[in-house]
Amino acid sequence: MTAGRRLLRAASLAAALGLWQLLTSLDVNLWLRFEQFPTVGEVASAFADRIGTGPYWQDLGHSLRRIVVGFLLAAVLGVAAGTAIARSRWAADLLGPLVEVVRPVPAIALVPVAILLLPTNEQGIVFITFAAAFFPVVVSTRHAVRALAPVWEEAVLTMGGGRLRVLFSVVLPGALPGIFGGLSVGIGVSWICVISAEMISGEYGVGYRTWQDYTIVNYPGVFVGMATIGALGWLTSTAVELLGRRATAWLPRPAGRAAVGARRPAAFRGSARASAHPGAEPAATRPAPLTTVPRKEPVP
Repeated sequence: MTAGRRLLRAASLAAALGLWQLLTSLDVNLWLRFEQFPTVGEVASAFADRIGTGPYWQDLGHSLRRIVVGFLLAAVLGVAAGTAIARSRWAADLLGPLVEVVRPVPAIALVPVAILLLPTNEQGIVFITFAAAFFPVVVSTRHAVRALAPVWEEAVLTMGGGRLRVLFSVVLPGALPGIFGGLSVGIGVSWICVISAEMISGEYGVGYRTWQDYTIVNYPGVFVGMATIGALGWLTSTAVELLGRRATAWLPRPAGRAAVGARRPAAFRGSARASAHPGAEPAATRPAPLTTVPRKEPVP
């Protein structure tokens, strides 16, 4: 990322904070009521006071642990279930209807189920976090696997590779961009649901502390919790995105227009020389694209 883009992003955030400070300091009340909103200075002061206390970091640790455990479970089981549904008729018939029926139910609506089913609130919150991330990962993996061109699988089978070789050499690597797209969505939804679950049935955590501040009308503390949630969500989403880029580093990346113009492929340079010198031999042309191969049905 260039320095200009970083500066533009910082300026956008600074402009939003400046508008917030202006509206709250002037007690603007034009349909939207800002007279009871804390100012940016009040929130910053409350954040500085709270960041030096033990309970703040304790809440932070509880929320992060719940997110990590629930999200990792959702990532592993979601990729496995999505791949099985896309590759096997038996899995599609057995798991597909269950996924489609349960998927529209909001994860936070499963709080009563978690309370009745699991022995502790901690396990219930982890279950809510898992359910929130599981379905985006399943759906994205299923679509990514089904979108793969069958020609690569047939090439591996022709060279004597088995089903496991196809799975780990073709299917999973080819579906990685779609899988990480689902993981990025899942980590965001997980934060929404874990904070909500902590507000309802938690004992510790950022969501629990934010709700406690609201009940005692400590609005600067509420905004400290909101800022903390936003920062944690941004950091974890960035971590998933960076991991996805590292895992898919072998894929071609789109280049900018300037780079494309400056780094012309050798074939195009040869074509240019050929056109400039009519007596020269023409450069090798790009081979014709492969014909479309009919998609095979998933094997049971």
